[in-house]
Amino acid sequence: MSELTLLLIRLAFLAVLWFFVIAAVGVIRTDLFGSRTAPAGARKAAKPAKPVAKPKSKKGEPRQLIVTGGPLQGTTIDLTETPITIGRANDATLVVTDDYASSRHARLFPQDGQWIVEDLGSTNGTYLDRSKVTRPTPVPLGVPIRVGKTVIELRK
Repeated sequence: MSELTLLLIRLAFLAVLWFFVIAAVGVIRTDLFGSRTAPAGARKAAKPAKPVAKPKSKKGEPRQLIVTGGPLQGTTIDLTETPITIGRANDATLVVTDDYASSRHARLFPQDGQWIVEDLGSTNGTYLDRSKVTRPTPVPLGVPIRVGKTVIELRK
């Protein structure tokens, strides 16, 4: 091989190596500080929210989210129409102090009369019963959802 070919291969390897380092730093930054948001000046002013009457829950629908395992065992969250976020971030609805949970690990939200669990790109995954959640999945009553060492269930 000529000197020029070797030099080009070395430069390409160095570029790929730096790309990997920058990508790894970006992933770590996102996990520690969350995703980027637009600056305050770039955000559109939101209209004030109108108070919404709490709909009566139908028979058989879950009313509470209960932590059944992990450090927060016994914690109860009443279910409303607002999504529930789970993770280590301080702004999460259920803040878990678990090394196996991501900052924004999972989300539970109501849709068409049922609750859906969605993994938010966590490192260690979210499990519904023993199956890994790879797409938004309906959650039946009493089926455990595992986020790191924390186990939660929907109950009446």
